[in-house]
Amino acid sequence: MQIHELKRRTENRKTAIVGRGGKRGKTSGRGGKGQTARAGHKIRPEMRDTIKKMPKLRGYAFKAYSPKPLVVNVSDLEVLFSNGDSVNPQKLVEKGVFKLFAGKNPRVKILATGEITKKLNISDCILSIEAKNKIEKAGGVITEIPKVKKTNISNVSAVDSNDSKVVIKGEKKANKK
Repeated sequence: MQIHELKRRTENRKTAIVGRGGKRGKTSGRGGKGQTARAGHKIRPEMRDTIKKMPKLRGYAFKAYSPKPLVVNVSDLEVLFSNGDSVNPQKLVEKGVFKLFAGKNPRVKILATGEITKKLNISDCILSIEAKNKIEKAGGVITEIPKVKKTNISNVSAVDSNDSKVVIKGEKKANKK
């Protein structure tokens, strides 16, 4: 027996190559044309399309609970209150000008439309500059709400761990001695 006369006991089995004719037929088990006939096709889930179509609530969540301040004109205060009365959101709710918002007093802003002659003590209200000038001219007293300094995250350069203060870019830190 020569080497070229050697044969295997079992013949090699040929594996069917998909998409090259043979037993699998015209489309070789891949169905019709289009996206489903291509290799690596991925069909978007229907639920994703429904979610994409839904309207989104934009902005921060806390804005929904702190609405814009309700507006009162100086001329309205002239009619509603007598000389020397104190004006605050609670008094305006009691007079029926505003309703409670989520069980709390609303934020109130006083604008300068109209004239005022009565001396009023105003507290816990936001005032326009002109309204503030008119009330002070009439002899009224204004107790302002303390303003909270807003810090933009992009301006923060470091947080000082010793003082637990935020260091803002451009501001110099005072040296302690």
